[in-house]
Amino acid sequence: MRDAVIVEAVRTPIGRGRATGSLAPVHPIDLLAHSISAVVERAGIDPAHIDDVIAGCVTQTGEQSANIARWAGLAAGLPESVPATTVDRQCGSSQQAVHFAAQGVIAGAYDMVVACGVESMGRVPMGSATQPGDSRGVRINERYPAGLVPQGISAELIGARRGTPRAQLDEFALASHQRAFAATREGLFTPEIAPVKVTQADGSVVEVSADEGIRPSTSLEALAGLRPAYYDEAAAARFPEIGWNVTAGNASQISDGSAALLITTSERARELGLRPRARLHSFAVVGDDPFLMLRGVIPATRRVLERSGLRLDDIDLFEVNEAFAAVVLDWEAEIGAAAERVNARGGAIALGHPLGASGARIMTTLVHALEQTGGRYGLQTMCEAGGLANATILERL
Repeated sequence: MRDAVIVEAVRTPIGRGRATGSLAPVHPIDLLAHSISAVVERAGIDPAHIDDVIAGCVTQTGEQSANIARWAGLAAGLPESVPATTVDRQCGSSQQAVHFAAQGVIAGAYDMVVACGVESMGRVPMGSATQPGDSRGVRINERYPAGLVPQGISAELIGARRGTPRAQLDEFALASHQRAFAATREGLFTPEIAPVKVTQADGSVVEVSADEGIRPSTSLEALAGLRPAYYDEAAAARFPEIGWNVTAGNASQISDGSAALLITTSERARELGLRPRARLHSFAVVGDDPFLMLRGVIPATRRVLERSGLRLDDIDLFEVNEAFAAVVLDWEAEIGAAAERVNARGGAIALGHPLGASGARIMTTLVHALEQTGGRYGLQTMCEAGGLANATILERL
């Protein structure tokens, strides 16, 4: 039987998604091209062997429109004969790109694929692809007559219904920064990061090599002083149970970044002299309640474990995207995973969440973390708008 293995995984540093962010001068096509060219160069392959490039990107408008995967592939110097496509499964877009790539390789439709993702949230603001008008239509409004809610309100409801106090959310956020800072200080992220040379407005060139959002000096006192990020008078009247505990400090950061993985079969890797680093062991994608849209990570985790034949105790490392601290804490309480094995190097609260890039970024980190710790299995899952979630199990080789 054919399998799908990761032979290389790389990412850019993650910059703050604002005009003054470290990666703000870099066009998103060039940002994604940087990871694509880095993964090809590090693997040492002839790029003509690549059968497709599949990229995740959420806000596909402006500089990220018109199939950014194709233009990034060309910008990376890939032959014009290498096709490319862009997918959108919201925050899980590039994790889904990995799934599509691996499934295509296993099925025999491909022999080698670059799965990748990008988001430049500073240059292409979140939500800017949504034009004025009714984005749901008559039938959705009839099916959910009370109305759906934004993600921030969903996170508030999840925390309220779980009974998670503000202090616990802030403690989780602080731990994310502390873990990410420790990993940076110890050089654990260095092998996975491809530094980016950024040309400034004055023509000078600066090399960006570290994640910009980590705040080693933050404290529980500082986090406790932040105001609720999503307070809304109408929502407060509709949901009196909400304590308004979600803040900018215990939610993911708006960020810029890209990541890429090179996926092939074990047989093809041997033919080309490549070293398989991790096997894409099992996949799952689920739909869940679009009202409490962020809880899909729970059934996705259960489904991927069931399909894999593995138990929770078999998993050495978990990566649960830190869209909101409330989501990960809810997942931990429901699944029962040991907290020290979850996001051991921090997550999106500290590192940032460049939407379309995050799935590939997290998987890149997971591949390197399994190698550095000697773990065998890693499980990654991400909540996604609309009540969707992907889950993936990797096996270190």
